[in-house]
Amino acid sequence: MVSNQKDLKDEMYEDADMHEKDGKWQMIFGVDVLPSFRRKGYARQLLLFVIKEAEKQGRSGLVLTCKDSLVHYYAKFGFQDEGLSTSAHGGVSWHQMRLLFAS
Repeated sequence: MVSNQKDLKDEMYEDADMHEKDGKWQMIFGVDVLPSFRRKGYARQLLLFVIKEAEKQGRSGLVLTCKDSLVHYYAKFGFQDEGLSTSAHGGVSWHQMRLLFAS
């Protein structure tokens, strides 16, 4: 989903009408890899591709939420931890992470 809203909101998971074709922010709802394919670099390849495409499309950057244990992983790609998100999706605490492209 792409949006002009700066933060990823729980409503975005359920309402595709919130997609704004020319939005500034590429939202990432999840990066899932089957257990048998983990630790082979597939998530990394997927993230690098999505980052490159979002930059090519002129977005301001990407936003995602992740559990505490994955903050360090996304930081390797340049995402900055903005602290705990207001999201309560799935009854879990989430960190909002943002990758800002240089303008």
